[in-house]
Amino acid sequence: MEWQPDEQGLQQVLQLLKDSQSPNTVTQRAVQQKLEQLNQFPDFNNYLIFVLTRLKTEDEPTRSLSGLILKNNVKAHYQNFPPTVAEFIKQECLNNIGDPSPLIRATIGILITTIASKGELQTWPELLPQLCNLLNSEDYNICEGSFGALQKICEDSSELLDSDALNRPLNIMIPKFLQFFKHCSPKIRSHAVACVNQFIIGRAQALMDNIDPFIESLFALATDEDSEVRKNVCRALVMLLEVRIDRLIPHMHSIIQYMLQRTQDPDENVALEACEFWLTLAEQPVCKEMLSGHLVQLTPILVNGMKYSEIDIILLKGDVEEDEAVPDSDQDIKPRFHKSRTVTLQHEGGEGEEGEDNDDDDDDDDDTLSDWNLRKCSAAALDVLANVFRDDLLPHLLPLLKELLFHPDWVVKESGILVLGAIAEGCMQGMVAYLPELIPHLIQCLCDKKALVRSIACWTLSRYAHWVVSQPPDSFLKPLMTELLKRILDGNKRVQEAACSAFATLEEEACTELVPYLSFILDTLVFAFGKYQHKNLLILYDAIGTLADSVGHHLNQPEYIQKLMPPLIAKWNELKDEDKDLFPLLECLSSVATALQSGFLPYCEPVYQRCVTLVQKTLAQAMMYNQHPDQYEAPDKDFMIVALDLLSGLAEGLGEHVEQLVSRSNIMTLLFQCMQDTMPEVRQSSFALLGDLTKACFLHVKPCIAEFMPILGLNLNPEFISVCNNATWAIGEIAMQMGAEMQPYVGVVLPNLVEIINRPNTPKTLLENTAITIGRLGYVCPQEVAPQLQQFIRPWCTSLRNIRDNEEKDSAFRGICVMIGVNPAGVVQDFIFFCDAVASWVNPKDDLRDMFYKILHGFKDQVGEENWQQFSEQFPPLLKERLSACYGV
Repeated sequence: MEWQPDEQGLQQVLQLLKDSQSPNTVTQRAVQQKLEQLNQFPDFNNYLIFVLTRLKTEDEPTRSLSGLILKNNVKAHYQNFPPTVAEFIKQECLNNIGDPSPLIRATIGILITTIASKGELQTWPELLPQLCNLLNSEDYNICEGSFGALQKICEDSSELLDSDALNRPLNIMIPKFLQFFKHCSPKIRSHAVACVNQFIIGRAQALMDNIDPFIESLFALATDEDSEVRKNVCRALVMLLEVRIDRLIPHMHSIIQYMLQRTQDPDENVALEACEFWLTLAEQPVCKEMLSGHLVQLTPILVNGMKYSEIDIILLKGDVEEDEAVPDSDQDIKPRFHKSRTVTLQHEGGEGEEGEDNDDDDDDDDDTLSDWNLRKCSAAALDVLANVFRDDLLPHLLPLLKELLFHPDWVVKESGILVLGAIAEGCMQGMVAYLPELIPHLIQCLCDKKALVRSIACWTLSRYAHWVVSQPPDSFLKPLMTELLKRILDGNKRVQEAACSAFATLEEEACTELVPYLSFILDTLVFAFGKYQHKNLLILYDAIGTLADSVGHHLNQPEYIQKLMPPLIAKWNELKDEDKDLFPLLECLSSVATALQSGFLPYCEPVYQRCVTLVQKTLAQAMMYNQHPDQYEAPDKDFMIVALDLLSGLAEGLGEHVEQLVSRSNIMTLLFQCMQDTMPEVRQSSFALLGDLTKACFLHVKPCIAEFMPILGLNLNPEFISVCNNATWAIGEIAMQMGAEMQPYVGVVLPNLVEIINRPNTPKTLLENTAITIGRLGYVCPQEVAPQLQQFIRPWCTSLRNIRDNEEKDSAFRGICVMIGVNPAGVVQDFIFFCDAVASWVNPKDDLRDMFYKILHGFKDQVGEENWQQFSEQFPPLLKERLSACYGV
């Protein structure tokens, strides 16, 4: 007997479906409760499928909704459906896949793939054969509905379809799909290409076996009149470029010609897919050889794609010049992620290792359209091609640029400024000749009457900040800074945002060059405080923090402190402990505290107290949540991480002045808990703070060492690079303070450190910190560490040869010298590495130089003149020269 609905039950379900389309929130809540009640009845789901597939008298949106509610139930409780219900639903889906309504067909397709992805592909063996069979139906609706369902299954389960679990159905499915590339209906052709496309990136075997017929079939569809088909063809070619470029190379000339046309397709979705081709090609080694003959055609096409479309301008409110008084809505504000503190060392030739993970989102020049579009894709493609072709791109670009940059239509002019910014990185060498003319023109564009021109000019100028700073300050830096500061106070929010970001980039490049203008800069940034809406305030904090990082202690002047601190502290007092806006403000204050040093003293007490409170609250909430996860919410641990990092900034900036704050708080107890937190970022920031407190006020750390050391030892696990790095650094700082009393703890940490320094592929920063800490342990406990010398001396020497002379390097090398004194045999085999490391010093302190001198001469005397001659023959000439000049060997 087939299941039949009860009339009264059916009316109830229909009423529920009607109610759920009501905008009223009270009704909505009632619907949710009713749904939860009805889900207790096993055959409720039968009613839902019945409405979807059989109740043709109802309107389509109601029937479709019934199917979508059923889909959610399948997602949540399919394993609890009685077998008869599951069978009924599956049968109804397959029998009605050809419903005359496209909406109902699509809903049934979604339902089928949801059941299939619940592990049902294995237990529903007739599904795929039946759907593939239905493709042969003369009835268009049945063919289209089955293809729609198959496309969704291919999207959701591509890996499973290509596995032995199902007897490799693709061997039948892929040749079958390829037959439909020639179908008379564009919708079916489009489904067929989309299905096969799901298997390109995973290199499914069945597709690889049919790769040539697939590529031929794609070529046959190249000029299809349907835009959806053309889009799928472009998408296929872009993926094949990544996966099977070998099969495309013989046809590359005609593929490039085809993609040049498609990138100008009247349908923007097709043009966007085609534009991805250039981005992907740029990453292939053959790019230069394949494309150089086509740059003359490609360049103008990409440049043309960089103009705002009419829709963009409407969405960006391009005609609204002043909107600074309009409050931001919450969804305008993207979530921010705090990047925890990592301790790094200064290198020869400039900066610390910040550059390693410095992913500036350069091309985010128009954030609010964060959907990827043709403009962004064209700009990104031009950027990567500029990096491939370098200055060879310029002959094709410069004639276009001249016309664009001075064009009367602002939309065209704006796109020219974007072009100039996009090529900044790749074509910098060739652009230098033109910058003395272009930079003043761009600075003028900062005053354009169109807000979108002003904002793009900010971004492009920031891309050339490095060059601007390399010129005499009065030529470009001063005029640029003057205009950018005016733009920070622009009446348009987008311009404010672009100017603030550009100014932060300029600060990073200019560093102390900004010192003469500090008063002027601070006046502007502080004025912006009173003017900005929510979203831009967050960017303003970043600009202030970067300024503090860039000028350092030069900020520590009473007049500057007087300008800057009152508005920051006012914001600080305004924000509640639960407000996420505290993150950027705390980050900003951390930079300011480090820069101001003792100048921050008058403000440190409330700031310090609040950080301790934030840590304490978060720990307490985490504990409640762990004990009763059903009653309490999990805390947002970012509050604790940012607070720990600001405490580190205070300890670093205030030095020994932080002592009285620490003595009046329970920070050491809290730190003990944070160091054992399950979240790596919390541990990372805890160890940074422990190291900073060790340097600033060891007397409060010392009583905890016996408890802390085993935890530090446990965290010397290179799986969590940054945690391991900060723990290593903290151990080194503790060793320097403990002296000989470090002895009981050497065994807890040394074996791990020696293992890490010998591991292949360990990141540079971690190697350097490990070497420094091993050296420091050897300095305070030579008898314990020296016997291991042979195990680490070679990687120790190679990892420290590029570090600048500094305190940390000094103490580590003293340690090595003392250990060589205890165990000279440990260094004999790798002595050339030691010589090289010694030669990396520019100005060692006198007593350290004496230690080097004694070891080098001691070794030379021991082996005798003749052996030394042979030995030093292996030295590179530069090393030989330095050692003989500095140490007379």
